[in-house]
Amino acid sequence: MAINTVQYKKTSPYSKTGLMDNKFLDLLTYRTITAEADDLYRRIGATYQHRPDLLSFDLYGTVDYWWVFIVRNRDVLVDPVWDFKAETKIYIPKLETLRKSLGI
Repeated sequence: MAINTVQYKKTSPYSKTGLMDNKFLDLLTYRTITAEADDLYRRIGATYQHRPDLLSFDLYGTVDYWWVFIVRNRDVLVDPVWDFKAETKIYIPKLETLRKSLGI
């Protein structure tokens, strides 16, 4: 199977994921979000339970970064929605870290 690339926005979790046989999206290739010493370590509030998109909007002004919490906390969050539960402690990267890591 030949793997080709497809163009997604740099803010997309799929921007590094290729296509198989020019037809199908391959398995997700995780992007790298650099762990920084000044990342916030906070509990997910009840408002954001199962809603990483809302936390992304409130922190970064866009829902596009819903997936960065999963990438930055792979040992805690496996499912991007159902593991995003109130009272779960996660690392939250700063916007500057995202811009640097994603090249935007």
